Amino acid sequence: MNESRYFSVPGSDRRYDRNKLLAVLLIPLAMSLLQVSSVDNLLPAMQAGLDASSSDVQWVLSGYALAVGIVLVPSGRLGDVFGRSGMFVIGLVIFVLGSFACGLMNDAAPLNAMRIIQGIGAGVFSPQVTGLIQQYFDGRARARAFGFMGLVISVSVATGPILSGLFVAWLGDDSGWRWSFLINAPIGLIGLFFAFTLLPFGKERRTIGPDADANEREYVAQESAAGRPAPRKYGSKLDLDPVGMILLCLAVLGIMLPFMASASWRWFMLIGGVVIGVTWVCWEVSYKRRGHIPMVDLDLFRLNTFSSSVGITALQFLGTTSVFVILAMFLQNGMGASALVVGLVGLPSAVASAFAAVWSGKHALEKGWQLQVLAMSLATVAALIAIAVAWYISEGGAVWWLSLPLILLGCGLGCMGAANQTTAMLDVPASHGGTAGGVYQTTQRIATAIGNALVTAVFFAVSSGARTGTSAGNTQWFHAFGLGMTVIAVVAGCSLVATIVALAKHRRAETAEVLVSAEVGA
Repeated sequence: MNESRYFSVPGSDRRYDRNKLLAVLLIPLAMSLLQVSSVDNLLPAMQAGLDASSSDVQWVLSGYALAVGIVLVPSGRLGDVFGRSGMFVIGLVIFVLGSFACGLMNDAAPLNAMRIIQGIGAGVFSPQVTGLIQQYFDGRARARAFGFMGLVISVSVATGPILSGLFVAWLGDDSGWRWSFLINAPIGLIGLFFAFTLLPFGKERRTIGPDADANEREYVAQESAAGRPAPRKYGSKLDLDPVGMILLCLAVLGIMLPFMASASWRWFMLIGGVVIGVTWVCWEVSYKRRGHIPMVDLDLFRLNTFSSSVGITALQFLGTTSVFVILAMFLQNGMGASALVVGLVGLPSAVASAFAAVWSGKHALEKGWQLQVLAMSLATVAALIAIAVAWYISEGGAVWWLSLPLILLGCGLGCMGAANQTTAMLDVPASHGGTAGGVYQTTQRIATAIGNALVTAVFFAVSSGARTGTSAGNTQWFHAFGLGMTVIAVVAGCSLVATIVALAKHRRAETAEVLVSAEVGA
């Protein structure tokens, strides 16, 4: 029997299986991600079935993303304090109920409300996935777990349009989009059964005492060595930092919403969001200085691996997450392809991404920064090649040729997800895993909202008035897609530069460490 596969929790004689734990965590995560990528492909069917305007159904996407982004960090903190397994189950229950209700709605307004509930559920359980992996996996096992997490993310994003396209093709527009939501209910109920059966519901509160883990003790020692005493309430009293939670939720709302709304006042809201964000940072610093436990210990950003990885993933998500959005619009609206064809064009990318994520997870612990350089190089090159292929398609070529650069992109994104996640959490104390995971994912959500708004604005500005099926129209659609992909390539290139800088910094630190060790040995 492989002993490293099993673990126990304080107060229980039961031995838990890490492989089964990972499966329980990743299947709901896949469901939550499919609810983003699959809905991209369902908007025309939903608009027709609900007799709604394009702005009404657009909030089916925006409301979900906004809800997820707002609750990620507070939910991660609550999981760190009260127990991640319990918060995971609560989030999954909310998600299942929201999904079932979405499939029953007959009007855009209540559908959007249910999508927000669905997003809250996803935002509650998502950071617990990172936190539980951080808590119960170590070393190579943790890197492999993040590799499989990267696999799930990449495959979910790429296969969502295929699944929704199949539902619409088999069941028609109205039933097709409804079952894309309803299918989450039975899968979620099965997930809840296995969650109650296989997750460790032990004492997971942060404590400094006999049961404190090595990472937490090391964290307290580092605080003391840096002249920053551990909070005096640490481990003795619940300290949820409600003011910090409210400020951060308002800041995320103020920053994300302007990139999803169209009202003229939205930019004033963005300014307000930034001001509240700065206020939140000041509050968290002051709150800790006064001896309390802040919602987010901003000293996490003193960890080079965490801060560098968060910055790099922000740039990556600012660009690459918009690829499949403008791809669907270019092929469906411009070239007249069906939703199912669009999904199938992206299928090879999903397969490539899956293999790349697993391979990256095996090597991310030792070569995390090098893998990220490779990943962003592939993504940047793939975006540029896609522009050339799109020109060929606009001249009458088959749409399937776009699968080739998307395979390259899939390799890059699959590799990037596993490597970046592993390096981000490398030095994070296990007791802060949920909070750190929430910060990491919130950064990705904000970057995605900004990137989608930027790239789609460029696309729509160029494609406005383009007629499908005409030579001039095809050229205009190509120009829109090409300019959008150029923006994506530039942002991906910036992420590549940031990764190269981080790699150089990492190598300098390694060299300095070797020199110090040699001097001590001498």
